[in-house]
Amino acid sequence: MKKIIFLCTGNSCRSQMAEGFAKQMFSNQYFLIESAGVRADGLNSLAVKVMMELGIDITAQISKEIKFINLDKFDLVVTVCDSVREACPVINGKKIIHYSFVDPALSVGTMDEKLVIYRGVRDQIQVLVQELFNNYKSICHEQN
Repeated sequence: MKKIIFLCTGNSCRSQMAEGFAKQMFSNQYFLIESAGVRADGLNSLAVKVMMELGIDITAQISKEIKFINLDKFDLVVTVCDSVREACPVINGKKIIHYSFVDPALSVGTMDEKLVIYRGVRDQIQVLVQELFNNYKSICHEQN
C-alpha cells in the first residue's frame, strides 16, 4: 500500500495539485493519498481550473491543517514549499522529501499571466508526482 501526504503552507494549491495527480496516477493500486498545510485556506480556484484542464477534478478534496492529521500513518511525507518544511512537526521513522515550488497564489498580473504561472507550477508538480509513482519503493527505502 502506498501512503503519501503532501504538505504546504495553506493546503490550497500546490499540495492539492500534488494530491490530485497522485490519486490519478495511483488509482489502480491500494493507496492512501492526502494533503495538508500549516493552515487550511480552502481550495484555490485557479488551481482547480488548471487541474481541470488536464481532466483532474480536485473539487472534492478538502483543505486540512497538519495538526489534525496523524502523520504516522504515512510512509512518505512530501513538502512542496520552504515554509512548511520549516514548520513541519518532527516525524520519526518516515521518509521525508522536500521540493520547493513557487507559490502561484502570490502571482500578479492579468488572469492570463497568472494562469501561465499556475500551469508552470502544475506541470512541475506533475513531474514530481510521476517520479514518486515510478520510484516509490526505492524512495521510501532511502535514508533521510
